[in-house]
Amino acid sequence: MARQWPSILADDGSRSDPVIVGKISAVFGLQGWVKVFSYTSPPANILEFRPWYLLSDGRWQSSALSAGQPHGKGLVAQIEGCADRDQAAAWVGSEIAIRRDQLPEPEPDDYYWTDLEGLQVRTREGVDLGRLDHLFETGANDVMVVVGDRERLIPYLWGSVVRSVDLQVRLMVVDWDPEF
Repeated sequence: MARQWPSILADDGSRSDPVIVGKISAVFGLQGWVKVFSYTSPPANILEFRPWYLLSDGRWQSSALSAGQPHGKGLVAQIEGCADRDQAAAWVGSEIAIRRDQLPEPEPDDYYWTDLEGLQVRTREGVDLGRLDHLFETGANDVMVVVGDRERLIPYLWGSVVRSVDLQVRLMVVDWDPEF
């Protein structure tokens, strides 16, 4: 099951569920830069979100980005106020989150993976397969990992396998043989 995170307290006092978009994986250089592992597609999209929220002492801390750019096959960024390697090291391992309202609205029948994780998955015949734990890319199509009486890998193919998604009741209906 997806991890439960504390809510984000925005500058205006509103609360929002965090959307995890990446992770700080290592320090980069001597001037406070960090390596960033992005969960966004394409990966460089993470640099467009402002502010980032980084988890510190059980609370999300709003963190402005001074700079960010692709570097080799990855990304590097500098968090405002982070001027040296020691300060940057304090953020290594931190998840990067944004507020839900920072995301653009998806098109009809398009969903953010974070919205699908945790959904109950049933066949068209009503057989409960379990909960959608997470998704991953394979190149050909995305794959859902559904955990129930056993773990199932089910292709995320809208229309042919995934028949419907109801985010209100947290249910996905699939055309899938429960024995497979």
